[in-house]
Amino acid sequence: MYRSVATAPKSASGPGATIDPAASAIHTIEAEIAGLRAVNDALRAELAEPLRAALRLIKAATGRVVVTGMGKSGHVARKIAATLASTGAPAFYLHPAEASHGDLGMVTPGDVVLALSWSGETPELRAVIDYCKRFAMPLIALSSEPASALAGAADVALILPKAPEACPNGLAPTTSTTMQLAFGDALAVALLETRGFSAADFRAFHPGGRLGARLITVADLMATGADVPTLPPTATLAEAIFEITRTRYGGAAVIDAKGRLIGAFTDGDLRRALSTSDLTAPVADHMNSAPVSVDSRLLASEALRTMNERPRPIMLMFVCDDGKLVGAVHMHDLLRAGVV
Repeated sequence: MYRSVATAPKSASGPGATIDPAASAIHTIEAEIAGLRAVNDALRAELAEPLRAALRLIKAATGRVVVTGMGKSGHVARKIAATLASTGAPAFYLHPAEASHGDLGMVTPGDVVLALSWSGETPELRAVIDYCKRFAMPLIALSSEPASALAGAADVALILPKAPEACPNGLAPTTSTTMQLAFGDALAVALLETRGFSAADFRAFHPGGRLGARLITVADLMATGADVPTLPPTATLAEAIFEITRTRYGGAAVIDAKGRLIGAFTDGDLRRALSTSDLTAPVADHMNSAPVSVDSRLLASEALRTMNERPRPIMLMFVCDDGKLVGAVHMHDLLRAGVV
């Protein structure tokens, strides 16, 4: 894919140069999409087994994944390290130029090194490569040159296909860094899937912000024990008034002798009951005998959706595990926690 001279000359700095910025941007995106398609095709063929081999090395490591690279590859390496660390694979970025000035001490037995270099001949990586060979550290290369020094020294060489840079001079790393970045994401996601990394595991590394709120479970927010208002089915309306006003939930769970949820009785049910019955009437005559309940392991966002999607939204929901009442959660608890 090439730019036409009329719309995108090779140098925008020349006198009289005319460039359509939108056309230039489209060219860049199309060039990078073509690079990603090339990586995708390679993963269906010659890159599949090296990927599996790299994953085996990382999974077998008892230490961390040390990700390194220089220049633009270094920026990509930082992002790959961050993604690995956030998805359950301890990882950090090692600056290759600092490595030979003492930072190689950060690399310890049990670690595996992932080195990025598009050319595979980055001089600053030499100390890292030598260190890996001297101490038998597993080395994974991510490059585009199978005959390079880096690929030749690696235990596993991940060779990405060559693709034209979006830069009209073919110099500024653009398509190549996009390909490296996407491959790093693919590696991290494949790793987390093979390890069975769950949403609950993910939340452990992302406790803050909106993402952390999305990963909160009902168990994290529900009331338990004596804080959950409960009634036996034989309780009277008078006893129900006491139990409902004892807590802030505006209702109570009706449970049998085995602790199983058999009904729900709210302050609305109480008002309706008092219009036809006296305070000695049993709760069982006025309760909702088909209460909605959720599992404590459910994401709080899903519980909120269940509460809102009813014909009449539910403010109070009871939590049951294996049929037994274990907690209660109010819509206000979910909203205060930032669940949306």
